Amino acid sequence: MHGRGANEFDLEPLLSVLDREQRLVGILPRGPITLPPGGAHWYVVRQVGYPDPDTFFTTFERASTWLDAILAELAVPPERTVLGGFSQGAVMSYTLGLAASRPKPAGILALSGFIPRVEGLELDLASRAGLPVSISHGANDPVIGAQWGRDARDRLVKAGLDVRYREDPVDHTITPKALAQARDALEEALPD
Repeated sequence: MHGRGANEFDLEPLLSVLDREQRLVGILPRGPITLPPGGAHWYVVRQVGYPDPDTFFTTFERASTWLDAILAELAVPPERTVLGGFSQGAVMSYTLGLAASRPKPAGILALSGFIPRVEGLELDLASRAGLPVSISHGANDPVIGAQWGRDARDRLVKAGLDVRYREDPVDHTITPKALAQARDALEEALPD
């Protein structure tokens, strides 16, 4: 899932990097909100880490319904699904993968994001024990500080998820090493 102000095609080049053998189906949704200065968004940003509840929950419900429908259409069970994204897309991937109301996926790939703190959002980390998660973050990220990546790592490790974490000396971007780590987590999540 793309980041704030981008669109569904933004991360398309990563599909061939993450799945070099092209054995998987990559699905690229578009955030449902349009805000200045343009592009698609998943929710309104009020404060990093704390999405606007109204837009966040509306998008979460739409994304849940859409994901369930597309998986049913493709006959892919949730446990064979890896959710991934950059920035706001990472936030939505965490939410769709960890929310108590959602089924457990095969894995999560979170690039420069955070586990959202929104009143009323109930996470179910206990039932996700062992879930492969790749978290990467820029150590110099001025948009979503690296402390948010570390917070996600610490919370998920404490809950028993299988977390790979890396920080690179970059800003709000994705490095080749972050992609290599994500690819390894993807292969662990879906080995065949």
